[in-house]
Amino acid sequence: MKPVTWFPPMWAFLCGAVSTGKSLIDYWDVLMAGLILAGPLMCAMSQAMNDYFDRDVDAINEPDRPIPAGLISKSASWIVTIGLILIAFVVSWLIHPYVLAISFASVLMSHLYSGPPFRAKGNGWFGNLVVGLAYEGVAWLTGSFAFTKGVPSTESIFMAVIFSLGAHGIMTLNDFKSVIGDKIRGVKSIPVQLGERNAAILAVSVMNAAQLTAILILAARTSWLWASVALGLLLCQFPMQRLLINNPRDRAIWYNSFGTLLYVLCMMASALGVRP
Repeated sequence: MKPVTWFPPMWAFLCGAVSTGKSLIDYWDVLMAGLILAGPLMCAMSQAMNDYFDRDVDAINEPDRPIPAGLISKSASWIVTIGLILIAFVVSWLIHPYVLAISFASVLMSHLYSGPPFRAKGNGWFGNLVVGLAYEGVAWLTGSFAFTKGVPSTESIFMAVIFSLGAHGIMTLNDFKSVIGDKIRGVKSIPVQLGERNAAILAVSVMNAAQLTAILILAARTSWLWASVALGLLLCQFPMQRLLINNPRDRAIWYNSFGTLLYVLCMMASALGVRP
């Protein structure tokens, strides 16, 4: 489990909370519980589950991962996973029963992605969609549900869906680091199927389309300030995307650190723009 990777769902939860227009200070306890739920519990759980089911591929791509490196046994990995699930369910119930239902769905999505019989990650088109929905959409809606105790606004739901679909591109970039192992194990990631350059073009196109759609929604609401901020963030990504496309394998990790940062800032600008 890598704490740095907990950031995306925690940020998406925060965006969902911000989109409600509620005071985060007045609901600081809900905010903290939700951030812990999104990152150290649910995201860590999905990573532990994925490490177990991916142990053979990791032995090729990343032999220093916990199970291939012998740092943790397979049975201990499952104990950690189940423990995180149980704690997450308790925290979810304390926030709201709706959140518990979402957490249950998230566990099912994690198994759908990593485990049999479906193992969605075996195909980049489907697997990346599942992860995008879980990391961005589900986390965003959890933040909205936690603060409204009811159904989020239509605009907030649209933003959650839009940025979930855009996250498909982020997950495609994440696949560049494991191209060799994926080919050996028969994993049909997007870079394996399309080639690295075409996969990079697809990734940035999907991310750009999501942000542009969000900007149009903000403009339709006459949220001109936040639409302008989001547009500025999108335009700043273009020069970095050109560098990425010219050398995708070497620059994918770099772009996921810097270009994706602008993408998630666009998420927050959109959340601020759809507040009631």
